[in-house]
Amino acid sequence: MTHSKEEDGEDDGRAIVMLPKYECVFLNRRRRNVFELVYTKKELVSKLLTNKISVKTIATEHAKHFLDLTTFPVPVIEDADEWKSWSKRGDPVLHIDLRRWADLLLIAPLGANTMAKICTGICDNLVTCVARAWDLSKPLLFAPAMNTHMWDHPITREQVGRLTGWGYIYIPVVEKTLMCGDKGSGAMAEVDDIVQAVIDQRDSLEHSRQAVIDQRDSLGQSFQEKKRKLDNEEC
Repeated sequence: MTHSKEEDGEDDGRAIVMLPKYECVFLNRRRRNVFELVYTKKELVSKLLTNKISVKTIATEHAKHFLDLTTFPVPVIEDADEWKSWSKRGDPVLHIDLRRWADLLLIAPLGANTMAKICTGICDNLVTCVARAWDLSKPLLFAPAMNTHMWDHPITREQVGRLTGWGYIYIPVVEKTLMCGDKGSGAMAEVDDIVQAVIDQRDSLEHSRQAVIDQRDSLGQSFQEKKRKLDNEEC
């Protein structure tokens, strides 16, 4: 699997947005809350696209229950796609190709179950496989979302600490009335804050790349100047 600017359109960055299920939503089946969750995910992807960030979206099987794939802003990649492209040695491996394509990875929302899997290295779906195979020289951002008591559990602090210790970028939770009815910390950060975090990392990457290009050009100019000086001396 290869990708080019022409395939994706002109962009300033490439992001994979992974949408694991939101554990708390299963405790409350009210249509309004489910609609709000789906709208948030669509809004997040749409705003990234508006900011000239090419997006590929991965959803777990459970997350698909809350997504209308026919109206989602970009095609949604799912677990079954992993095996459509691979049947024998030498065939493309989807989670590896996705890692190569992307400049950064965003997991939003990151629920308690998927957080625990990533912390322990479990690779039982496409989301966790991409996370496990991620190139740690690239940014990985995560926006947790879970019930307040799950968020306040000591193991959650341990796991967030482990992820940030690996260099992953934590987008802080907020306090509000959650989908399960509880009020407190544990809600996913606001969409605009998540988008800004991605933009900040995109801009930082672009700055680093430009610095490398400038350094290369400077070294090239220095070499050419020295060469001209030597040529003049020989004359």
